[in-house]
Amino acid sequence: MPTSIRLPKEYEQRLDNLAHETGRSKAFYIKQIIIEHLDDLEDVYLAEHKLERLQKGEDEIVSSEEFWSELDNQIS
Repeated sequence: MPTSIRLPKEYEQRLDNLAHETGRSKAFYIKQIIIEHLDDLEDVYLAEHKLERLQKGEDEIVSSEEFWSELDNQIS
């Protein structure tokens, strides 16, 4: 899936230099960055989103006892 991004000039230059010095493509390094850091970004941004929903009252917190009790009731 082709995707294009605009990088700040400094990052574009650093990426160009890295690709040139190592003989690899910029796409290779962009792919590596995504593969190695997407889990962390998901953790941070999805947690922030969930916290915002909790603060707005759009989601609720249930205790572990309540969670397991409801799950047991669904299975029974």
